[in-house]
Amino acid sequence: MIIPYQSQYAAQAAQVWNEVVRAGNAFPQESCLTPAEADAFFLSQSYTGIWVEGATVCGLYILHPNNVGRCGHICNASYAVASAARGRHIGEALVRHCLQQAMALGFRILQFNAVVATNTAALALYQKLGFTKMAVIPGGFRMPDGSFADIIPHYITLS
Repeated sequence: MIIPYQSQYAAQAAQVWNEVVRAGNAFPQESCLTPAEADAFFLSQSYTGIWVEGATVCGLYILHPNNVGRCGHICNASYAVASAARGRHIGEALVRHCLQQAMALGFRILQFNAVVATNTAALALYQKLGFTKMAVIPGGFRMPDGSFADIIPHYITLS
């Protein structure tokens, strides 16, 4: 079940988020969040949704403006699913929920700035959901081993 983020889940949400950060193949961040930092970060978003089963956080997403002013109608989001919960379509549910929340908040477009080309699960999901690939930015993402992978920005118009 996806619910709005609550501070009581800060430590678990940080664990899920940090798992993706440590993997180094999807998020641009290099530093993990403490529970206190995670709480402040998740509360600062336009919306943070978490997938909770019982009392366990299995996944989450953050949603926020991609830019300001004349481009403030474009939002951006990031998703994290615990490795133990992958393969159960939680990521798809988080993206679909995010699209609904983005519309409810008045955003008109959801844009992903840096989908790493090696993230085949995300690429397949975004294609399935109707996102449009914008371009390929060669070597736009530095992998943990120091090599560079392409990134593929995506967008979808919200309606």
